[in-house]
Amino acid sequence: MDKNAHSALFNSAYGGITVASYLDDRRQTQDGKFPIKIRVTYKRERKYYSTGKKASQEEWDCMSTTKSVKFISIKNDIQASFKIIDDVVQELFREDIFSFDALNMRLSKGTSDTLITAFKAKIDSLEMEGRVGSKLFYKDAMASIIAFKGDAIRFSDITPDWLRRYESHMLKEGKAYTTIGMYARAIRAVINEAKLGGIIKESQYPFGKNKYEIPTGKGRKIALTVKQVKAVSDYTDGREATERYRDLWFFSYLCNGLNFADLLKLKFSNIIGDEICFYRQKTIRTSKEKKEIQATLTHGMQAIIDRWGNSDKSPENYIFPYLQGNETPMQEKNIVKSVTKRVNKKLKEIGRALDIEGLTTYTARHSYATVLKRSGANIAFISESLGHSDLKTTENYLASFEKEERRKNAALLTNFD
Repeated sequence: MDKNAHSALFNSAYGGITVASYLDDRRQTQDGKFPIKIRVTYKRERKYYSTGKKASQEEWDCMSTTKSVKFISIKNDIQASFKIIDDVVQELFREDIFSFDALNMRLSKGTSDTLITAFKAKIDSLEMEGRVGSKLFYKDAMASIIAFKGDAIRFSDITPDWLRRYESHMLKEGKAYTTIGMYARAIRAVINEAKLGGIIKESQYPFGKNKYEIPTGKGRKIALTVKQVKAVSDYTDGREATERYRDLWFFSYLCNGLNFADLLKLKFSNIIGDEICFYRQKTIRTSKEKKEIQATLTHGMQAIIDRWGNSDKSPENYIFPYLQGNETPMQEKNIVKSVTKRVNKKLKEIGRALDIEGLTTYTARHSYATVLKRSGANIAFISESLGHSDLKTTENYLASFEKEERRKNAALLTNFD
């Protein structure tokens, strides 16, 4: 139980949903005070909503009993903020449709009858959650939409025909179908929240069969053979940077195809016995069941840690010396992006030298899954080690690589040279 729970000025509960005023002592402001927020808890997940007020710990402790005119005014403002959120939570609970997306949409309903306002609310929500990558993606999608039709687009304007015209606009702008599909899914996510919040009706929903169907890009996914993986892991041009970034790529491959954002966040505390245990950040927020992934700590991985890892192996230290732990979400995002960019630049050089096209950090994950599949590994094991939610996801993931393999094999049938 958190230490402020007992001192909430206002609180209520509806089934498994609780609403409470809360002194957010995670981040102190310059004047030594803390923001006062309204906290909503549902299924062990918490969301925080600003009241625009702040107080010191001492002020907060006496807020409920003080007779000071100043603090009574602050208390009344907190109660007003609490009531707004509490009323919406109670309404959604009665309708049996509570979710945080529905709550966020209802809270902004008065001004969110436009698509761009809803996008801004989504971006603000992502920023509060520290989801920098998703926030930046939604900002890019919103900028693209504004460039197409401005910022006064009502939900009622979003029809299948409108979406097809937006698709044509992006094609003229030189966007790939992969990007078009991603931006269309962002629009769909915002509209889904509007539907949950009761802002649009089911009859207005523009996506689906016989309406607008989101295009899927055919991005080229490269999966290496075991021989190619060995060639990459053995490659050197005598430069330390080449060997360091090559080894980080190989570590990613050996560690269940771990993506670089998660790799750079590994700590020595993730090493348990002869395994590395971790959660995928990509799915931990969206999956109901949090799946811990275990990767065997091989001699090759340990050698890479010994060569390039932090010398101080304290449990809370990162294994690789790029993050310090005191970065803001944006700073962390930029560091991960910078390291990934440098690794990809070096992999491109290695790929040219070894005649391997499209070698990137993503190739490690693709290759990990495909090498196991071609070696006869059980698909259930592959699915679990990748952190997929079900076997169907893994089967679809592997299908594109196997199609590429079938093409190569078909070409061999007429290779008469």
